[in-house]
Amino acid sequence: MNRRGEPASLRGLLGSARLKPTLILLWVPFVVTTWTYYGTKAFYLNDLSTKFVLRGDPGLTAELYAFGSSFVLFGLLSLFIIKTVLGESVAGYGLALGDWRFGVKAILLLTPVMVLLAYPSARQPRFLAEYPWNPGACGSAAAFLGHAAAYLLYYVGFEVVFRGLVQNGLRDSLGEWTAILVQTGLSTLMHIGKPAGEIYGAILGGVVFGFVALRSRSLLYVIVIHWVLGVALDLFICLG
Repeated sequence: MNRRGEPASLRGLLGSARLKPTLILLWVPFVVTTWTYYGTKAFYLNDLSTKFVLRGDPGLTAELYAFGSSFVLFGLLSLFIIKTVLGESVAGYGLALGDWRFGVKAILLLTPVMVLLAYPSARQPRFLAEYPWNPGACGSAAAFLGHAAAYLLYYVGFEVVFRGLVQNGLRDSLGEWTAILVQTGLSTLMHIGKPAGEIYGAILGGVVFGFVALRSRSLLYVIVIHWVLGVALDLFICLG
């Protein structure tokens, strides 16, 4: 029974008022599952490393494969759904400059916080075992810069699907704060298997990043802030 006391039905699930949130909430578990099983570093190393290797370096190839698959599955395909299935402008989902004054202030305020949070994590064994995704990134300054640049692909995909598609796609039907909380729950689940500190941090991060994305009407600023967190953690690990 639904909240109005009426039995659940396909019409209720796929009716005009429910179709958009239904599509979004079915797409996200599908694409996250697909990435988890077929888009990760582990999948490349276990199933694809004997088929192709870039520059003779499986670690580098695995990292680029994972970053690229995130960009394609989470980012490009979500934008495709927005444009073709939902028939809406990507600008309404955060692919816009938005309120750049607020966005710049958020970057200036939050990036130092991200760096400070990354430093103690870089001393913990669980984080040392997990990051960077390509240990070869610590080999030279050039290798690390390449790693940092490629890492941006991962964060673009991540933010497009969670703070973009999910949050902006659900806010009209659920309300702004409920949409933020839903994307926080889904994006936190993406961290299962990571160090515990990262998972708990993802809960707070989901709310903060969600608010920044909503208030600035853009994903650009949270992409930068999230990317700084990941790169800073890897840099501190590499510097050891």
